[in-house]
Amino acid sequence: MDKLILGFDKLLRLSAGIAQARRHNPARHTEEFELTDAERRKSAGLMRVNHVGEVCAQALYDSQGQFAKDENARRQFAQSALEEEDHLAWTAERLTELGSRPSLLNPLWYAGAFMIGAVVARFGGDARSLGFVVETERQVESHLTGHLTRLPDNDLKSRVIVEKMRSDEIEHGAKADALGSVHPPLPARLAMKAMAKVMTTTAYYI
Repeated sequence: MDKLILGFDKLLRLSAGIAQARRHNPARHTEEFELTDAERRKSAGLMRVNHVGEVCAQALYDSQGQFAKDENARRQFAQSALEEEDHLAWTAERLTELGSRPSLLNPLWYAGAFMIGAVVARFGGDARSLGFVVETERQVESHLTGHLTRLPDNDLKSRVIVEKMRSDEIEHGAKADALGSVHPPLPARLAMKAMAKVMTTTAYYI
């Protein structure tokens, strides 16, 4: 019951874009340049997508951590979740600075990601759960690299945040792989990519 209450509380906080960063925002000393209305909308859309990604990351790490049998895997899930919450706070802060908001569908994103993480961890075991993390982080790294090419050139604050997030995601994937991951088969990887495409396309606007 305690876990259920804590989980519901976290869902409410994440849906509202509320998160606590334990590390300083990497863009806190970065100069803010004037953006046109079109540039501001574009940056906001991309950062909203990134915020949704971090909501899903929280759900995945929470669910996988609950079902992990190996203590090292459970500890890695917990540590990565803390760092992903930093990302969540940074992207939420940037959305506010851009005069925008998080996705209205955050409860749906969280619930869906939690269910996927729980199924993989419960029925696949720790090795496949870690492999799911490795593939997820690989796709997120690619997605963030794409955002660095799409962000307006003078939106340096968003760019610095995305670059730091990208380096963290690479590290999370590498650490999960080092614990003995079993990578998902090609059909599963393609399905993950397709689901991510639906999420990112929708979250850009809603």
